[in-house]
Amino acid sequence: MQKKLSEFQPNESGSVVAVGGEGRIRRRLFDMGITPGADVVMRKRAPLGDPIEVTLRGYELTLRKTEAECVTVEVK
Repeated sequence: MQKKLSEFQPNESGSVVAVGGEGRIRRRLFDMGITPGADVVMRKRAPLGDPIEVTLRGYELTLRKTEAECVTVEVK
């Protein structure tokens, strides 16, 4: 099942399938290591839902909800 990273719940994991967005946002996501095939685990969400913290390639990464909406993940 595929869904957006922004829809993940804490401790849910998956593998990145596609990175959407355009221009600077897409480039920024790639620069942070969010590429197809990368495993990602959703760690926690701020009280109001933005930002979210994920573990990716062995490090913790904090993303805005708008950035997370550009990432499609295959749930494990």
